[in-house]
Amino acid sequence: MSLRVSDIIERLDMLAPFSGAESWDNVGLLVGRPEKKVGTVFIALDATDEAIDDALESGADLLLTHHPMIFSPLKKVVSEDFVARRVMELVKRDLSYIAMHTNFDVYCMGKAAADIIGLNETETLEGLKREDASLGFGRIGNLENAMPLKEFADFIKHKFDLDSARIYGDLSEIVERVAVLPGSGSSGIPYAIGLNADVLLTGDISHHQGIDANMQGLSIVDAGHYGIEHIFINYMNNYFREKLPGLKVVLSRESSPFKVL
Repeated sequence: MSLRVSDIIERLDMLAPFSGAESWDNVGLLVGRPEKKVGTVFIALDATDEAIDDALESGADLLLTHHPMIFSPLKKVVSEDFVARRVMELVKRDLSYIAMHTNFDVYCMGKAAADIIGLNETETLEGLKREDASLGFGRIGNLENAMPLKEFADFIKHKFDLDSARIYGDLSEIVERVAVLPGSGSSGIPYAIGLNADVLLTGDISHHQGIDANMQGLSIVDAGHYGIEHIFINYMNNYFREKLPGLKVVLSRESSPFKVL
């Protein structure tokens, strides 16, 4: 099978249309040539120096990440700038680079996380004004079996392979209706409350956001930004193996960018 970057983009667009990304986002082919032939894809959550080095070492022709490395406009491309330096390395080594961010969030991320937890009767948490009412950020649904908040947090740590999680709420409180919003999810708090969730699973919750949510009857399990969104890597690996089995796929070895001691 002879594939080009443009063929990969077409296939990715079938999964999570790039047109579905938020207007402030930066997705699609960010560095490289559409006509470049692709035999190996390297998948990571972020285009860090380590991820780029690993991609090059693996012989990858294409780097695919969830978070876009180029987010704010570059006014100059010089080695002193840490973003531009990575762009220069990609161009120099002819490593093409694609990002799937909010388009993946809207079409795939929330459902994937809800499926891992095993939520039933799910619906979109933050719906978008689009033709398909099921599109949006996050999901809300019911656990098969209600459980105390502490047990739920341990369950989440196991399901998402986490070392720790921050909990806002009474650990003995029984939870059954769960909202999940991968990434930075404080925007989901009013939606979770409005849809009668017992707990919101998300990341990047501040002190005041956590206690304010609790005062409105919502517990929170903060698994960190990386904690849930790292499922992007295996999700895309499985997608490529199913849709493009002739393509070699290499996965990032990255882990959470911070440690709790």
